[in-house]
Amino acid sequence: MHVAQIWQHPVKSMVGRTVGTAEVVPTGLVGDRTWAVRDQVRGGIRGAKQLGGLMRLAAVPVDGPGGHVAITLPDGTTVTTVDPGASAAVSAAIDHEVTLEPLAPPEDLDHYRRGEMYHDDLMDDLRATFGREPDEPLPDLSQFPPEVLEFESPPGTYHDVHPLLLLSTSALAALAEALPDSDVDVRRFRPSLVVDTDGAPGHPERDWVGRSLRVGEVELDVVGGCPRCVMVTRAVGTDVPADRRILRHVVSELGQDLGVYATVARPGRIATGDPVTLGG
Repeated sequence: MHVAQIWQHPVKSMVGRTVGTAEVVPTGLVGDRTWAVRDQVRGGIRGAKQLGGLMRLAAVPVDGPGGHVAITLPDGTTVTTVDPGASAAVSAAIDHEVTLEPLAPPEDLDHYRRGEMYHDDLMDDLRATFGREPDEPLPDLSQFPPEVLEFESPPGTYHDVHPLLLLSTSALAALAEALPDSDVDVRRFRPSLVVDTDGAPGHPERDWVGRSLRVGEVELDVVGGCPRCVMVTRAVGTDVPADRRILRHVVSELGQDLGVYATVARPGRIATGDPVTLGG
């Protein structure tokens, strides 16, 4: 196995970019999810679970990983986070008032606290967030770190649960085969790393849970599957249409999970093509 793609998403829920190399630190990839939007209507840092239009925007760094970013809007215009009008432009593009905000220190807990729900009933809010039909199960929320119940993301980060999300080429191929009329674009699934699994059938990353992975000089601990939410149904950029069939398949046929989460046991540098070795 080897690293096929490394993805950086400079702004939470916007389309990111692939890079040839990246530094891996305990909080994930350097330059990944260093900006996000705050909902000025209900409060809280938010992503495309609630503000789906964010996935039609794309972001790239303009002065190195972790610095300011340039955001391309659906009409093709670009704004940068140094532009005082950037938040207004993003708000207009997604038809919801937001402000762009960089990562705050982990001690600034108020920055990361959840805002108001989008529905009056908690179960309705969860079903909307995870995109579940009335007869479909919700994920087991007890598998998530307890801080994500109080905070939109673990303080000091803008990732949802864990620092890294791994997805195999086999999983993408299996999904495309199962859903021939759907656009199984990797950008829907927002991985940190895509691992080429040498044509193994199905979803081999499921067998990585509870084990370690050596990725170049980096060591990762695979901690669990990634329960998928409404984001995988959203339109992406200007060329990938919305499609609810993908989530229906993931829920009914894949036990709700696609890809696996990992934490960082040993930081370091990784590169496309690096070998990936499964440990104990």
